[in-house]
Amino acid sequence: PNTDHAATVTHPLPAAFSDLLPHFLLEPDDVYIVKNKPVTLTCRSTPATQIYFKCNSEWVHQDQHLIERDVDPATGLPVMQVKIDISRQQVEKIFGLEDYWCQCVAWSTTGTQKSQKAYVRIAYLRKNFEEEPLGKEVALDQEVLLRCHPPEGVPAAEVEWQRNEGLIDPKTDPNFFITVDHNLIIKQARLADTGNYTCVAKNIVARRKSSSATVIVYVNGGWSTWATWSACSAICGRGWQKRSRSCTNPTPLNGGTSCESQSVQKSACTATCPVDGGWSEWSKWSPCGADCTMWRSRECTQPTPSTSGKDCQGLDLQSLNCTSEQCPQTASGAEDVALYVGIVAVALCLTLLLIVLVLVYRRKKEGLDADVADSSILTTGFQPMGIKPTKPENSHLLTIQPDLTTTTTSYQGTLRSRHEVAGKFSMSNGPLLEPLPNGSHTLHNGKLPSDPNDFMNRLSSQTYFKTLPRDNINTSYGTFNFLGGRLTLPNTGISLLIPPEAIPRGKIYEIYLTIQKKEDMRLPLAGCQTLLSPVVSCGPPGVVLTRPVILTMDHCSDACLENWAIRLKKQSYEGTWEDVLQLGEEVFSEPYYCQLEAETCRVFTEQLGRFALVGESLSMAAAKRLKLLLFAPAYCSTLEYNIRIYCMDDTQDLLKEVMQMERQMGGRLIDEPHVLLFKDSYHNLRLSIHDMPQAHWRSKLLTGYQEIPFYHIWSGSQQTLHCTFTLERQSLSTCDLTCTLCVWQVEGEGQSFTLDFNISKDIRPLDSDFLLMDNCTPALAGPSAFQIPYLIRQKICSSLDTPCPNGADWRLLAQRLKLDRHMSFFASKASPTSVILDLWETQHFHSGNLNQLAAVMAEIGKQEAMIFLVSDGEC
Repeated sequence: PNTDHAATVTHPLPAAFSDLLPHFLLEPDDVYIVKNKPVTLTCRSTPATQIYFKCNSEWVHQDQHLIERDVDPATGLPVMQVKIDISRQQVEKIFGLEDYWCQCVAWSTTGTQKSQKAYVRIAYLRKNFEEEPLGKEVALDQEVLLRCHPPEGVPAAEVEWQRNEGLIDPKTDPNFFITVDHNLIIKQARLADTGNYTCVAKNIVARRKSSSATVIVYVNGGWSTWATWSACSAICGRGWQKRSRSCTNPTPLNGGTSCESQSVQKSACTATCPVDGGWSEWSKWSPCGADCTMWRSRECTQPTPSTSGKDCQGLDLQSLNCTSEQCPQTASGAEDVALYVGIVAVALCLTLLLIVLVLVYRRKKEGLDADVADSSILTTGFQPMGIKPTKPENSHLLTIQPDLTTTTTSYQGTLRSRHEVAGKFSMSNGPLLEPLPNGSHTLHNGKLPSDPNDFMNRLSSQTYFKTLPRDNINTSYGTFNFLGGRLTLPNTGISLLIPPEAIPRGKIYEIYLTIQKKEDMRLPLAGCQTLLSPVVSCGPPGVVLTRPVILTMDHCSDACLENWAIRLKKQSYEGTWEDVLQLGEEVFSEPYYCQLEAETCRVFTEQLGRFALVGESLSMAAAKRLKLLLFAPAYCSTLEYNIRIYCMDDTQDLLKEVMQMERQMGGRLIDEPHVLLFKDSYHNLRLSIHDMPQAHWRSKLLTGYQEIPFYHIWSGSQQTLHCTFTLERQSLSTCDLTCTLCVWQVEGEGQSFTLDFNISKDIRPLDSDFLLMDNCTPALAGPSAFQIPYLIRQKICSSLDTPCPNGADWRLLAQRLKLDRHMSFFASKASPTSVILDLWETQHFHSGNLNQLAAVMAEIGKQEAMIFLVSDGEC
């Protein structure tokens, strides 16, 4: 090469080394340009007279070389080192055409040597990952694969994995394995492996993190072993015993499925009845002894007491003095004298006692003649338990059947509690309600006047009823006899039908109906369980019923039973909640049955108590109905304007509660309620506001949306969940508001509200439209509580209960009324027709049409259909 472009040694080599070729002590290596920093290439050779660089086949100018000379002390040979700098601009000139490379060439007097090529590349790392890890839900011990394809980069990025921001090192934890293509494998998922996983790519330029992938390691529940059978429920004869198991082997964790099938098993049992002991016949008398006494005995062996039976009562040994002929003459004369003296003393004592009794009797007789003004007091205390009449003309009130010709039959008169004489009602055995102190009930047209404060105070004073809410608005009660009646909580969808003959004749019960606050109940919910209905109490518990009553209440499930395991729960005296029924697995011999409709459930029960409907989702397709309500101030005098969105279970009692609460707060409904299906997908509920005129309004929300956690909604125990959007207007003169409110479940269904109204002149009657104005009487007793007159009902039952060969009986009635899916339940009752009519009464109390029922009877082909057309006099 031209001497202008080479580094030349001015001193010639020693003669001994003049024939050596140069060799390289240091060759240039591949380098990367980071950002705009130039890189340096270095070449070192001995012995060399000159060294130069060639880059992409072009010589590098001599001025760009930095030369250093030295002498190797061991050999005395000259050492030459040359450096050049390469800038980013030099590389970019040929970027895309070929790689930029440089090579070092060393000269000696003998010849030349070329170094290896050093490639110069511009380093970079792109921002976006080509494939990011995705979250997963995996079972315990399952293998987990998280994929990661790092961003493109030069040099190629190195990959590491983090869990919850901590570095994963497969060397220290062999349960992790990172593949050559950067994927992470968890060989056997452990509970501790639950967390947020991040793929991290890095090179000399930058460090990039992928989005986090949430891995949830769940544990599916497993049954424990069965506990031992409980004692038989019957003391004597046929009864039930049960055993239980728990879903704790293992316990479901992190959303794992709960155990399938039943946690309680019941089995029939027969208890051996206790046998009380009985005496055998007396033995023969013994011979007369020396003490002039003879004996006889008997044994408790006819039968012998067993199974905790009572022992025989009385003596098992009896003695008797012998007659003088049988007794040996051994007594002395002194003993005979003592015997006679004793007999005389006993006679004197008996005479004195008789005189005292005569005196006491005469004195009492004189006092009674002076004090008794009405001899009826002597017999009143011994009358049978009943109702004391206050007027002679009403003495037939509860002893004979009233006129039942029409549904408006009325009772007129006063009912007084028997406790005025006898002290208290004689009701059935059990923890029943104490009677009204010194009170009376007047029944007129079947309506019961109420004094809620007195009633609730008396209830809460008793042990079992201390958990009842002292809320008169959501409580109704009444006094009922065998004619039955109805209790209703207006605007809640909750009612209790007491059919005729459900209360035994001769009994009078004071019955209540109330709603419990969900947050006070602390209903135990596990796994995927959720509360689907209000918690309703009816009682008092323990009263004897001869037929099932019907409790009606709303539910919020989507009514797709293939996605649900729905159970009826009842609270025991001890406060624990027990499953008494699972829909689809009813045992008709049990005292409970439930009919599930689209939005309502009707519980047939022969025992009063506290009930709730609980659902357990069987798949992620199971959904609850949520009611979405929008409220805002009825009057706003500030720049801020608050919109509240309630997300609650779709039941009438919660709608009533929110409407009443907002009315007290001065709020009003600003759009029609919407219904949203909320699925068991573990995804939260999001709420956002859009499309506001930015020139007049702005949202004070700092984030793009608000969020309600999934479990807050799914548990069903929080009644008034809501979010507030605070808006600010530019001036007080701004009154027109237009915007869109969106409510949706992540990866699920959504609803939107489009608002366009004047906040100061909004006269839309939305409140009155959607707060149901149910003005029904809370308590109705007797015939006025039913659509079907009592006598007509009896004729229908007697006509249809008897099986008919051509099927024209109660089965056809159930089919015509579209109740045939409950045919097995009806068949298990003594009078299937009466249960069908009870169900018809609950479904058609407000809209019942007797003519339609008559038409159904006519379709069946029964001549008894004419009974609907008889005159009042004939009935």
